[in-house]
Amino acid sequence: MLATTNVYSVPESAAYGQIITTPIEVSVETATGNTEAIVRNYFKDVPVLIQIARCESAFRQTLSDGSILKGRVDSADTGVMQINKRYHAKNAAAMGLNLDDLYSNMAYARHLYEREGTRPWNASAPCWGKTLAMNI
Repeated sequence: MLATTNVYSVPESAAYGQIITTPIEVSVETATGNTEAIVRNYFKDVPVLIQIARCESAFRQTLSDGSILKGRVDSADTGVMQINKRYHAKNAAAMGLNLDDLYSNMAYARHLYEREGTRPWNASAPCWGKTLAMNI
């Protein structure tokens, strides 16, 4: 089944630091493999994390060549939730999580959110801070 949704057209190389806000209409298949659908489902109970993923990575864990999305401002920022490996790789590994893996990246983001709220993503707050998710 195909669903239509609004997404943001973001250049392949962009991550937080270059927020693109030109909306386009696209059809997406909401099956496994669609990162946005996976993120939306995983964080359906914490809508602000969905908006953070939109702003931080445009719902991308990897680039089209299969390499892991890295931050443009800080290349240690990794994946869909732009978790900084410099600060979090050791703790994530101790938890059995690999930040290069989509589900581990989201699981660690949930862990951070439960401990610190949205503070780890304050740099991108101008993008997600006024969303409906913040008012829930």
